[in-house]
Amino acid sequence: MTGPVLYESHDRIAVITINRPDKRNAINAAVVEELVAAWQRLNSGNDRVAVLTATGDDCFTVGADLRDIPHDLWRAVPGIGVEVEKPVVGAVAGWVVGGGLVFANQCDLLVAAENTSFLYPEAKVGFSGGLIASLAARIPHKIAMETLLLGEALTAQRAYEVGFVNKVVPVGEQRAAALDYALRLAENAPLVLQLLKRFVGKVLPKGPSELAGIARRDVDSVTGSADLQEGLAAFGEKRAPSFSGR
Repeated sequence: MTGPVLYESHDRIAVITINRPDKRNAINAAVVEELVAAWQRLNSGNDRVAVLTATGDDCFTVGADLRDIPHDLWRAVPGIGVEVEKPVVGAVAGWVVGGGLVFANQCDLLVAAENTSFLYPEAKVGFSGGLIASLAARIPHKIAMETLLLGEALTAQRAYEVGFVNKVVPVGEQRAAALDYALRLAENAPLVLQLLKRFVGKVLPKGPSELAGIARRDVDSVTGSADLQEGLAAFGEKRAPSFSGR
């Protein structure tokens, strides 16, 4: 397997894999760019559901790569950097740290191996981007605060008990269990799945950093558009612009 992110498609399911096992699947700039491309490919293609996972069973990801810090990690997060209306099923094992917890938080369904530990250590490090704030909208407030403020690990079993995880399975079975969910989702009406996910997204509260990321994404779609280039060119050439909506 090559590349920091793999995209495999079969049975109308996209399997998106963070693939840096030698770096404990740390998230660097290349991972961010390829995850953005993967979510965009999911949106534009025929796959109806995605499974988000990582290579290996001992570490989903240790979070940001401190040797190549991705200061725009938010761009790789589904629902923030890229609007993804198709269901996303997470399959995690081992350490799920920092940005990895943000990814898990954004999944619609989540399968965890028995050895999974969710950790958000920013309070112990002295830095945080705040994207994880909406964890408090998905699990009880006090459990979220315990996890975030103490910076101590949340086990797979505890995560299941508080409703963050749908299923806990033996190590090595998390991908198969996630694919089972995905296969059943792929059989359902796509428009209904997308509508319900979109409506639920309106109900779930979003933190300030998440809202800022969404706003930045929407603004970037304009500032990076062909219409902007056409508008600037038309201004310089003293003619009426011909906008394409792209």
